[in-house]
Amino acid sequence: MSAKPPIKTCLYLDGFNFYYGALKDTPYKWINPRLRAESLFPRNEIISIKFCSARISPLPGNPDAPTRQQIYWRALRTIPNLEIVEGYFRCRPKRMKVVKPPPRTIEVFNTEEKGSDVNLASHLLLDAFRNRFEAAIVISGDSDLLTPIRMVRDQMGKAVGVINPQLTSGPYKRTNKRGSAGLQQAASFYRGELSNSQVSGSVFPNTLTDAQGAFHKPATW
Repeated sequence: MSAKPPIKTCLYLDGFNFYYGALKDTPYKWINPRLRAESLFPRNEIISIKFCSARISPLPGNPDAPTRQQIYWRALRTIPNLEIVEGYFRCRPKRMKVVKPPPRTIEVFNTEEKGSDVNLASHLLLDAFRNRFEAAIVISGDSDLLTPIRMVRDQMGKAVGVINPQLTSGPYKRTNKRGSAGLQQAASFYRGELSNSQVSGSVFPNTLTDAQGAFHKPATW
């Protein structure tokens, strides 16, 4: 009996959702998302990756974050057929209420990332309409993606898998796991967690090379 052919698959990744669910405060920020997806779904041939994110701004106490992000984006661009789809990042002072007064309000830096969910949904729908894939994998726990995932699955007859990127084991596991029953119901196949070994085993080598030469993982990572 001949082996089944690989499933042509496009990967769609919500960068900020992935970061806060599985990478923040861990040593795994230098992660290779293609390697992670291929390890979880060995029958799927990843033919395209859309990494949806935004350029962050320097913040008090973390002025070098944009530089580290751009080094990571440089690493991402060494992955064949990967496209970084940019939204935008907004940081502004904002007065907010506190739980226990006084004072009743306090001024904070309010950071917002805008556009990644819309960009991901748009690319998922357009690629499905153009028949670019047999299956899609979405890495996000954002329930705003329910409608486009259902459309691609039900109206276009294509499988859409969802990985909700919640780190659930090891020393950096999330104590407040965020699941999505809606995404689980909408997806053709669903994974609601990532183990410590799955994430730690999917990082880039510390040194990479591109057309500009060699570069390295940020020292503080």
